[in-house]
Amino acid sequence: MTRPHDPLRLRLDGDALVSNWRWLAGMSGRAACGAAVKADAYGVGAHETVKRLADAGCRDFFVATWAEADAVLPHIGEASLSVLHGLAEEDMAQATGSRARPVLNTPSQVKRWRESRQGRACDVMIDTGMNRLGLSAAHVAEGLLDGLDIDTLHSHLACADEDVAMNGRQREALLAVSAKVPARRLSLSNSAGICLGADYAFDLTRPGLALYGGVPRREAEGHIRQVVEVEAQIVQRRRIGRGDTVGYNATLTADRGMELAILNLGYADGYLRGFSNSGRAKIGGSYGPVVGRVSMDLTAICVDAAPELAEGDWVELDFDLPRAAAQSGLSQYELLTTLGARYRRIWS
Repeated sequence: MTRPHDPLRLRLDGDALVSNWRWLAGMSGRAACGAAVKADAYGVGAHETVKRLADAGCRDFFVATWAEADAVLPHIGEASLSVLHGLAEEDMAQATGSRARPVLNTPSQVKRWRESRQGRACDVMIDTGMNRLGLSAAHVAEGLLDGLDIDTLHSHLACADEDVAMNGRQREALLAVSAKVPARRLSLSNSAGICLGADYAFDLTRPGLALYGGVPRREAEGHIRQVVEVEAQIVQRRRIGRGDTVGYNATLTADRGMELAILNLGYADGYLRGFSNSGRAKIGGSYGPVVGRVSMDLTAICVDAAPELAEGDWVELDFDLPRAAAQSGLSQYELLTTLGARYRRIWS
């Protein structure tokens, strides 16, 4: 059966992905460097991502849910997989039949795992100040974890992208708890945490954003390569005159005659309204600005500098993550994870 035409595509650079992981692994020093591949590998596609990283030597992967674990396990060989959200009652049948490890976050999750009598290792998350997920130091002091076979004791930095005292406090809090928990490994750092240096690496790091082209801190500038290129097909080319308006709520009024290309792209595809009158597309050797408000399925760009562009041609959006974040007011994480299902993903 012929594949339907896709007017949107993501060009994904597998070499850049692996290069980013290798740089992060080098920055992790003696610690093993894993990979967070939750949310379909931050939107780029978990299947292809884990195959490439496993081939490059990654031996520790992280997802959020057991449904994500099922999608990833067939492609990572003998590498380990941890499920960060632990296990709800509804997860038990799947979890007990899986070789993935739950990351236990609550007393009830610990109780479920004990009662399952698996005899397998688990991971544990300790809250050191983020107040999101994890057991407290008091839980550990009460003996909640006594007797568990714990592979990795995790915590998560709240402010690793900033130079603040909280980073050091969280590190010390994890060390204090680890003295009472006989885990094989300690893990604290995400992408930004890796950039904080060797004191934060411990035994295992868990990069996510930087794998996919995000720059979490200044130390990564010039080292992290762009992985994702967003391309959209032109639905229509049109000319507007001085005084004409563009898009919903007429947020742009032309101050001159202008050539527009209407792209088959909108906020339903993760090109969100923050790019309205602020995003841009690559036009030859320069850029054409987004004009008017981004709508659900369509976006207008000015193509005065590209008289050759016509209906059916392809245009690449400026999706360098730090720049696109500045244009849109969105985080680099949001830019990646909102990329929709209508893109054809093409790996090189």
